[in-house]
Amino acid sequence: MDGTLTDGGVALDGSGGEWKRFDIQDGMGIVRLQRTGVEVALISGRRSEATVLRARELGIREVVNGIGDKLPALQALCRSRGTLQEETCFVGDDVNDIDCIRWSGLGVAVRNARLEVKAAADWITPSCGGYGAVRDVAERILALNGGPHAPQGV
Repeated sequence: MDGTLTDGGVALDGSGGEWKRFDIQDGMGIVRLQRTGVEVALISGRRSEATVLRARELGIREVVNGIGDKLPALQALCRSRGTLQEETCFVGDDVNDIDCIRWSGLGVAVRNARLEVKAAADWITPSCGGYGAVRDVAERILALNGGPHAPQGV
């Protein structure tokens, strides 16, 4: 979530409120995936109401928010849906994402991820987190799945 759908920054207003910036093209990528039957879930190490709100706006039903160890959560989500490991894509940017990236059939690091995260990934997005990286992943998945609107050459 943070660092993939956002640029990783969190603005706190001093009264307990927070602000996060989301890229609209990333949202369109998620919508396009969902229209082809690809399930999207959000797993975040940090609890945030902005995450819940953005998920609701995009029609994402599964949000694991404020979890320390992401891999058990990812594996539980896959088991509950009958999704195989090789059918799973995980996108991350920091060291707490490495286990999920390595476990997934398609482990992705965003362009501005930590070096050790990039080393663990199968693919690195051309865009940075919060600035189209999730859209890059969506387009790649659509292409791999041979969808009707899949871009060529991804």
